Amino acid sequence: MTDQSYYVAVVGAGPAGMYAARELARNGARVVLFNRDIKPGGLAEYGIYPDKHTMKRGLRQQFHQVLDTPGLTYCGNVIIGAKGDLTLDDLRALGFQSILVCAGAQGIKWLGIPGEALTGVYHAKGPVFHYNLLPPYTQKIFDFGKRVAIVGAGNVMLDIARYLTRRLKVDEVIALVRRGPAEVKFDRKELEHVVASLDLDAFEREIERVAPQMVAIGQDPQAAKQAILDALPKAEPPNSRSRFRLEFLVSPTRVLGEQVATGLEVEENHLSINKNGVVSARGTGKTREIEVDTVVFAIGDRVDTDFGLPVSSSEFAKNPTPRFPIDDISYEAYDPGADAMIPDVFVAGWSRQASTGLVGYARKDGVNGSKAVLQFLKTLQPVRPDEAALAARLKATGKPVVNLSDIRKLAEIEEEIARQRGVETFKFGTNEEMLEKIMSIG
Repeated sequence: MTDQSYYVAVVGAGPAGMYAARELARNGARVVLFNRDIKPGGLAEYGIYPDKHTMKRGLRQQFHQVLDTPGLTYCGNVIIGAKGDLTLDDLRALGFQSILVCAGAQGIKWLGIPGEALTGVYHAKGPVFHYNLLPPYTQKIFDFGKRVAIVGAGNVMLDIARYLTRRLKVDEVIALVRRGPAEVKFDRKELEHVVASLDLDAFEREIERVAPQMVAIGQDPQAAKQAILDALPKAEPPNSRSRFRLEFLVSPTRVLGEQVATGLEVEENHLSINKNGVVSARGTGKTREIEVDTVVFAIGDRVDTDFGLPVSSSEFAKNPTPRFPIDDISYEAYDPGADAMIPDVFVAGWSRQASTGLVGYARKDGVNGSKAVLQFLKTLQPVRPDEAALAARLKATGKPVVNLSDIRKLAEIEEEIARQRGVETFKFGTNEEMLEKIMSIG
């Protein structure tokens, strides 16, 4: 590597950030990859259901190989943002010529209905991070009652239903779906972990209830029903008496209760279809109440509004007329208030489009985001990165900065503990434990 190169900061070490960083480093940039967490991986480490051991081991191996890329430096346990250890302006002052934000969607998306602040109401992010042992969620208490409503129809809903039926063994889990059975977003493979707990009689009645509306817009109720029941032949055997139910064509309008959630008011919906064949659900004004102890909203995520970039809807704002589009997509940060681009900042992965896909999508979007950055860098002159200035600035934070060698040491320690205990995997649940182990072996 020559003394001079392009100098780029990548924020976030999930799949989007890591593969973007590798692409940049392979194409002449000196890249520093900043990660809020100690471990790399993002949602690939802390969002995939914990029992998927083979998948997670494979991804970790891939990520460690990515971080081995010449010209790429990993800095874990460093928070970038307006309220973090370093701001975007700090990175600019340290000489970074461009910043690619792949920090995911760290904010929480709510519907904004009354009662969301009651005890017993959670966003899916909380329990998912809790059972995947992401600090500091490991120290938070998630108290689930016997009857739990999950709002959503995707794989995250199924992951939480799996956790509730197979681990916590609650009495009943009710998934509330805004549209009909033909519009569910979950995969059959994921349904196999939960479908053995499906209340078949209740499911049959629910299909009968919504069938007239489906037929009215040209849908086949029996085909939609069978698509769900097709998961039964490969169903994971149940290990509890938990019941799993699906309720279609309902939208939450209010969480019931005074201090603690006692139920959920829902509005019944009516299906419609536009000239482009897009199915939507509209409220009928008719409401009813469902008695539950806990409500979980699995409705997607939004970016961190305190990061330091303008936000549009659930995502960071993008330049509507990009200078460096990739596949006609804008990866360029934008300030709508000033009607001006932010010339050196780019966004990719869930920071560009929240709650879309997981590892494969994030990887591709990160690489595309890096290609946009590379086009921008070609308009600049290479510089001599001041690594000493960065090291001094990080030292001034007073926090331990974790590097790739540290990550490998930690992985070896956790693998050894898992072997000793005869379990598939082991993870430390706090940053303090991880840092102590890293520092103890020097």
